[in-house]
Amino acid sequence: MNLYPAIDLKNGECVRLKQGDMAQVTVFNADPAAQAKAWAAAGFRYLHLVDLDGAFAGRPANAAAVRAIRAAIDLPIQLGGGIRDEATIEAWLDAGITRVILGTVAVRNPELVKRAAKRWPGRVVVGIDARGGRVAVEGWAEASDLDALELARKFTDAGVAAIVYTDIDRDGLLKGVNVAATAAMARAVPIPVIASGGLAGIEDLVALNVEIAAGAKIDGAILGRALYDGRIDPAAALKEAA
Repeated sequence: MNLYPAIDLKNGECVRLKQGDMAQVTVFNADPAAQAKAWAAAGFRYLHLVDLDGAFAGRPANAAAVRAIRAAIDLPIQLGGGIRDEATIEAWLDAGITRVILGTVAVRNPELVKRAAKRWPGRVVVGIDARGGRVAVEGWAEASDLDALELARKFTDAGVAAIVYTDIDRDGLLKGVNVAATAAMARAVPIPVIASGGLAGIEDLVALNVEIAAGAKIDGAILGRALYDGRIDPAAALKEAA
């Protein structure tokens, strides 16, 4: 199981939100590149970046911070937030981002996602952010009538590298990852699923590993507030993941 420490970017700083609410923000590091170095030094092999301002604006808004992180570490980076067209995808991949995460555009224009996945094999991830099982878009500010599993099935044969499934109701609240919903999605589609939202401790990783052992195609988990708050020890998390 892969672990993806998250760096969420707002106004050029490393922050965490509660349930995606931009008014409920905690700044954890004013220097995101330094934070990226810290996670690399802790032994993590991947990094998950989100341009929060970009997600709301519909275009990249923290490019300087992203580029500073890219220059600071050698780890593979996946990036989401405000990536809504092929030109932006291409620009980020050319800038050294390993994989782009497409969320809102996966709902608004799934054909664009499919074209991108074919053009850049292994480098396009679909982000599915759900509240009560229904997909939210535009930085989680807008709800849709689309069921999360229905959206996932649209990309079954598209060649996307993974799906990041986020339970918004749990995100940033340390309630525990929604293992049941994550496993259900991982069994519904042949695409590897990354669990996101609410991860609170090692017990969540243990529960995900149980589902993996039972055949669920879960790629890994994104670590957020619990990692920053010290509720999860990096060494212990990496040991459980292995």
